[in-house]
Amino acid sequence: MNGPVLITGGAGFLGTNIAAALARRGNDVVIFDNLAREHVEQNLAWLKHNFGERIRVIVADVRDANAIADAVAGTSAVVHLAAQVAVTTSVLRPAEDFEVNARGTLNVLEAVRTLAPDAMVLFASTNKVYGKLLDFHELVLDGARHVPADRKTRFGFDERTPLSFCSPYGCSKGAADQYVLDYSRVYGLKAAVFRMSGLYGPHQFGHEDQGWVAHFLISALNGKPLTIYGDGCQMRDVLYVDDAVRAWLMALDRPFDFSGHAFNLGGGPGNAISLLDLIAHIETMTGRRVDYTFDAWRPGDQIWYVSDTRALEAATGWTPTVAVEDGLRRLAAWLQAEGIGQPERARRSA
Repeated sequence: MNGPVLITGGAGFLGTNIAAALARRGNDVVIFDNLAREHVEQNLAWLKHNFGERIRVIVADVRDANAIADAVAGTSAVVHLAAQVAVTTSVLRPAEDFEVNARGTLNVLEAVRTLAPDAMVLFASTNKVYGKLLDFHELVLDGARHVPADRKTRFGFDERTPLSFCSPYGCSKGAADQYVLDYSRVYGLKAAVFRMSGLYGPHQFGHEDQGWVAHFLISALNGKPLTIYGDGCQMRDVLYVDDAVRAWLMALDRPFDFSGHAFNLGGGPGNAISLLDLIAHIETMTGRRVDYTFDAWRPGDQIWYVSDTRALEAATGWTPTVAVEDGLRRLAAWLQAEGIGQPERARRSA
C-alpha cells in the first residue's frame, strides 16, 4: 500500500483498533469521523498521542458526498466502518438509518470508483442481514441456552444463508452489503464484505444498543443493574477485537483473495455464549453479583445466531485465538485502567 489507509468511522471501537495496528506497522492512516458518538474523541486522542503524524483526522460525515470524495482521493485502501449501529435507533428513525448506512456507503463507493479505482474497499456488514433465522419452535432449551433442535446448524450459519432483513437496520446494512459486492462485480473494484458478529475489546464503550459484551461488563464493574430483553438464553458468538483486526489486515494485504466476497467474521461455535452465560462469567471473574431484570423481546432480536466462519478459515487460515474468559479479563483490565469500574474495596472506601 503506497498511499494512506482511509478509515471511515475510524474513531470508533473497531476503527481505533485497526488504525493502531496499521500505524504500528508503519502505515499512514486517515481517520474520517463525525465524532458524534460518545467517547470517540477519547479514542482519537489516544491514537494521536501514541502514533502522532501517522494519524490524520478529517471531521466529517459520510452523508456528505463532497467530503468523502476529498478524503478518498489519493488513498490506497478504504476501511468503511462509519454507520448507524443500533437496531432500536433504526426502528425509531429509519430515514436517518438509511441515509447513513445505505446512502453513506454509496457515497464511499462512488468516490472510490471515480477517484481511487485501484483502492481496496472493505465494508463492515453485520449478521443482522440474515434476519431472525430460527424461531422458538426450532430450538430446545439446554440449561441457560437456546440451541437448535436440528444438529445440521451446529457449525452456525454460513454465507449461503439467504439474506432476510428483519429491521430497518438490517435493511440499510444489507443494501450497503450488496452494493459493495455489486461494485466489485460491475465496476471491478477490489471490494469485500465482513459480516461481523459480537466484537468486543479495548476502546469499546458499550451501551445497551450496541457492544453488548462491554455494556454488560461496564455495568457490572460500576454496580449498575442490567436489563435483559428476552429470556437471556439467546445465543451469540463473540470475537475478541485482536482476532478481528488480524482478519481485516489480512484482507488489506491480500485484496485479490477477498475481492468480490462476503465473509462471516465472528467467534464461531467455540465462542458462542448466551446472555446469562456471560453474566455468570462476569460474576465468577469479578466476585460480584450482577443485578438484572427482564423485559420484552425487541424488534429484530435473533434468538440464536452463531457465525459459521469456515469459509474464511479455508481461504486464509484465519481462526479465532482468544477464548471468551481470556478476552473478558483483558477487557476488564483495560476498562479499569481507564477508570471505568473500580475494584470492590476501592468502591467501598470511596
